[in-house]
Amino acid sequence: MDPWKASLISCLLLTFLLFAESTSTSKVLDVNIICKEVENPSFCSKILNSKPGGTKGADLVSLGNYTIGVVFGNITNTIKLIKSLIAHSGKDPKAKSHYKECLSLIGGESGSLGEIIDTQKRFEARDYYGVSTSASSVIANIEYCISGEDPEDPPYPDKSNLPRYARFIEQVVDIILVISIFLKQE
Repeated sequence: MDPWKASLISCLLLTFLLFAESTSTSKVLDVNIICKEVENPSFCSKILNSKPGGTKGADLVSLGNYTIGVVFGNITNTIKLIKSLIAHSGKDPKAKSHYKECLSLIGGESGSLGEIIDTQKRFEARDYYGVSTSASSVIANIEYCISGEDPEDPPYPDKSNLPRYARFIEQVVDIILVISIFLKQE
């Protein structure tokens, strides 16, 4: 098996195991306290309150693991969407080029997928400063895909669902960043 695929499978399995039960003792914090620190509090509340088993008594570590899993799943779905957009871009070279660039920024080891895997590893190691760095890279790659790397160049006029998928990921990563800030304070 390809080592990259094995790493993805291992990360996914580990994420689900971490959902089941958090083995660390971490501060329990009300979801509303976390969500008032993010850009979109109602989105945050909806995401965190969708955690299997609920959030009553959920500690920061279990909430962090949950949100990392949400991002991982959504990045995986976004990669599938991008591959489909590439396949259906037909004779539009600008579209095909844009989507291929997004695939490199979001998929693979150096893209958002690799960065969320790194975020999970740093989270497990309780390296919450590293979590902030890796999670911020996820957002940077997403923004480069949607807006372009050069502010002088106009962004690609994307009418697909990709901008919506990207925005969802950014908002969930924002929650991870806030959780990591609270964990740094422990």
